[in-house]
Amino acid sequence: MAQAPAPSSQFFDLHAPAGGYVFVVTYGRSGSTVVQNLLNAIPGYCIRGENANALSGLARSWHQLNSAEPRNGLKARGTATTPEEPWYGAELVQPWRYGNFLANVFVREVLALPRGTRVGGFKEIRFHAEPMFFPAYMGFIRRFFPKARFIFNTRNHDAVLKSGWWPEMDQAGARAQLEKAEALFAAHVAAHPAVSLHLKYEDYAGNPEGCRPLFDFLGESFDADLVAGVLNQRLDHLQRPPQD
Repeated sequence: MAQAPAPSSQFFDLHAPAGGYVFVVTYGRSGSTVVQNLLNAIPGYCIRGENANALSGLARSWHQLNSAEPRNGLKARGTATTPEEPWYGAELVQPWRYGNFLANVFVREVLALPRGTRVGGFKEIRFHAEPMFFPAYMGFIRRFFPKARFIFNTRNHDAVLKSGWWPEMDQAGARAQLEKAEALFAAHVAAHPAVSLHLKYEDYAGNPEGCRPLFDFLGESFDADLVAGVLNQRLDHLQRPPQD
């Protein structure tokens, strides 16, 4: 797949992290906040938390524009449209430029990475909310976020279904949802192995050595003491009582 245009002053925020971006793709109660904390313990990393899948709308906007057959046909025609045509001006649209602006404004206004960030990104439990759009969504990220890498974090489904809000859901439907999400994850890992890592909660929970593949994937030095310190932290959001 073609790469995004070279960095420019117009897209300064997007290209500011020299090490690119990392996205933690998962579902709720998978242990992903631990992964988020591990990443943020690496010097120069700023991996934000969830943002209600805000990037999805931007990705869909770009995808709809880029794949619009009438617009592409007008572009290929080589002549300007007139005010009488229903797609007047569509041949002027530059999808690459539009996509870069969308990614840049997301980084600037949503991630708001601090100065000196070496690797940026975020974790989200809603990437798979629209299964049919998932491949195009991931494609948008790969295309416009420099050096994009994906960590697909999963957990034993029986454990997930006993945690948080999952017990309140129809169990058959919830299990099917988890299975569908993991099928999407696995397809991306298979299609894009160089930029994808499947990380299993059971492999790293309470086990610093289980995090070594994560550091190897990112090209970072593995520090067992640092990892152990993160894994031993108690997460406040797991201790708070449910809100009304």
